[in-house]
Amino acid sequence: MANPVEFMLADLRERYEALPAARAFARLYDDPEWGHMFAVIHKRLNQHFTDINGRAKTTHHYWADNSRDLLTLIEELETDLHTLKRSGVDVELIDSYQDALDRCRPWLSPSGGSTVPEDFRPIEVVSYEPVFVHTTSSVRLEKELTPVELEMVGSGSYAHVYSYIDPDYGIRFAVKRAKKGIDGRDLERFKQEFEILNHLSFPYVVKVYKYNESKNEYRMEYCDTTLREYISKRNTKLSFAARKRIALQFLYGINYLHHKNLLHRDISLQNILVKEFDAGAVLIKISDFGLAKDHTKDFTRTQTEMKGTIRDPMLVRFKDYAVLNEMYSIAWVLSYIFTGRESLPTPGDAIGRIIHKCAAHNLDQRYQTVAELIADMERLEAPSVQATA
Repeated sequence: MANPVEFMLADLRERYEALPAARAFARLYDDPEWGHMFAVIHKRLNQHFTDINGRAKTTHHYWADNSRDLLTLIEELETDLHTLKRSGVDVELIDSYQDALDRCRPWLSPSGGSTVPEDFRPIEVVSYEPVFVHTTSSVRLEKELTPVELEMVGSGSYAHVYSYIDPDYGIRFAVKRAKKGIDGRDLERFKQEFEILNHLSFPYVVKVYKYNESKNEYRMEYCDTTLREYISKRNTKLSFAARKRIALQFLYGINYLHHKNLLHRDISLQNILVKEFDAGAVLIKISDFGLAKDHTKDFTRTQTEMKGTIRDPMLVRFKDYAVLNEMYSIAWVLSYIFTGRESLPTPGDAIGRIIHKCAAHNLDQRYQTVAELIADMERLEAPSVQATA
């Protein structure tokens, strides 16, 4: 008796063999049986994604014929992959391409063309790697579908922060979710914060994960406490060496940001987080990049207020914020690390002199770079009599 799956596979193979595959895509797949099919679909997907990216930058209108073709392609792709799976060929589209299709499907219209959303995030087009993978050469991570309880751990001007324990891995993560009803500019800053953090990779900068467009939230690594809380609870017990390590981690993180042409512009004791480990070890994590600015770009309104920030008295307009102004807030954080007080110390000792050089009213007398500050901090030795609050 004929096997219906064999008939479906024969029809599938015949349908794609009739379609040409560009060499640029065929060379990506070494599957002798289904590589041609994958190359054909890959080329069609790339053409659609490239066109959509272009329309998102111009008219925000995706042509009617193209919209219908992409809707048909999505349906065919789901059916064809299901057919292959029934025959034992377990192939999947890579996550970024599946996510792109999932984001496009809701606004695609079968008639009259489609309106590309104003906030559409460009699709990263993959041209030199396969977008179809055999699951036998990959790992499928099992995920629980049962909702998990979120515990609120913090709140800012335009977002709440929650934590939860992942049921599969037993690891605590944080979720940062934009508040409902925030204006468009704050939502833009929230998304910009994720995009900035998503392109950073450094031990002393908080790590973020995938953005959820439908909920306007993203996951991030969980930190145990803020720098303010950590120092406050241990101020009478922390050694000079421990304070110096914390200070250097903080400075290494800021120096990394400056090398990336980023100004944080919202350095505060609440925005420096602490991860605690066994035996008292800690890692400083710089967070809250909602006001971060690229040196090379200008998107700041002249009248923008510095929300929740240690304001440099020498700064006239937030639009003019520069590295020297960041030094002032750095001074207050360093002062708190070494003294436990939210005030600047007298410049009587080496620590005090370093901090006052960060906050000098004459900008020419301040450290010109964080690298210079780090050099002095690394040479800093414990005072003969340790003074703590």
